[in-house]
Amino acid sequence: MRVIAGTARSIPLVAPEGKDTRPTTDRIKETLFNILQGDIPGSVFFDVFSGSGAIGIEALSRGAKRAIFIDNARPAIEAITANVRKCRFEDRSEILKAEAAPTVERLLTRVPGGDKLILFLDPPYDRGLEFSVLSAVMRSGRLSETDLIIVETSLRADTAPFEELGYSIEREKCYKNQKHLFLRIS
Repeated sequence: MRVIAGTARSIPLVAPEGKDTRPTTDRIKETLFNILQGDIPGSVFFDVFSGSGAIGIEALSRGAKRAIFIDNARPAIEAITANVRKCRFEDRSEILKAEAAPTVERLLTRVPGGDKLILFLDPPYDRGLEFSVLSAVMRSGRLSETDLIIVETSLRADTAPFEELGYSIEREKCYKNQKHLFLRIS
């Protein structure tokens, strides 16, 4: 696993020990960031359920102004901290060991109104954790039509609940074992 483009290109990253995380393959990461390339520069990027932090670090490497990493597992926080340090992004990163939904809701209210937001959610599949975060995002009242949320989920995930929460699915990109849903507020 490595940073694939930008200022930290080719820097190898570490993953948390154990089987609690699913590192995103370079191929999927490259596809994701090809889709996001026009949105990343100058954005505030939330990497929620961060694991190794590879997605947020890739965003920083490609020009995100700031990245906020949220995970509640100590091994993940240790890996994220090591990876951010290795890429020299400490001054543009905030790493939080915390529960996702209340933390996202609280932090969104602190982000200045003119900043474009991108939230990437990669929770454990088929446990519904993304819905508590998406509800918290709506409660914050901070998102605008230009902000974007990407949810990584299993291929079999039902998309109806996303729309019931007030999001429109702008795009769906399917891979072999998972998919990315690109959401905006309706």
